[in-house]
Amino acid sequence: MKILAFAATSSKHSINKQLVGYATRILENHHGPDVTVETIDLHDYEMPIYSVDRQNESGIPQAAHDFFGAIGEADAVLISFAEHNGFYTAAYKNIFDWASRIDMRVYQDKPTVMLSTSPGPGGGANALRAAVGSAPFFGNDLSGSLAIPSFHDNFDTATGTLTDPVLDAQLRSSLASLTTLSERANA
Repeated sequence: MKILAFAATSSKHSINKQLVGYATRILENHHGPDVTVETIDLHDYEMPIYSVDRQNESGIPQAAHDFFGAIGEADAVLISFAEHNGFYTAAYKNIFDWASRIDMRVYQDKPTVMLSTSPGPGGGANALRAAVGSAPFFGNDLSGSLAIPSFHDNFDTATGTLTDPVLDAQLRSSLASLTTLSERANA
């Protein structure tokens, strides 16, 4: 089973990238040798700001096709959403907008776990709520979602692990449901 993982952020030092890194290690170390994770970076999919005029003049950029193709090649998807001003990052939204011009079901009915975190007590819950709410329209077979509040209080950056046992158990449960749904879909 191949899982595509990424943080929906353009920050090189994002706490959401750290969270995805921890989640991918759990997947690789605790869900059998048949689980592989490909982690991508949104910097590899930078494109001009989407507009219908730009699309009509120049077509859909290759980077949008590459992003869409990476999802298509995966059996499941793991995303951690950074929150900027209560919503997705502009970097993610732009890539998503371009990819949706290929097919509105960007996530191609893949089992998906959606995460978020922030330094504050909300844990990026607004961005996560928007992503979860729109998931069915864009081909996400949502198998779990979790917001991690107060990242620096609940995550040890030296060891790269969640320190709150309740949050850690919730994350592991979501990841287990992701692999179970993906296995069923591919059976």
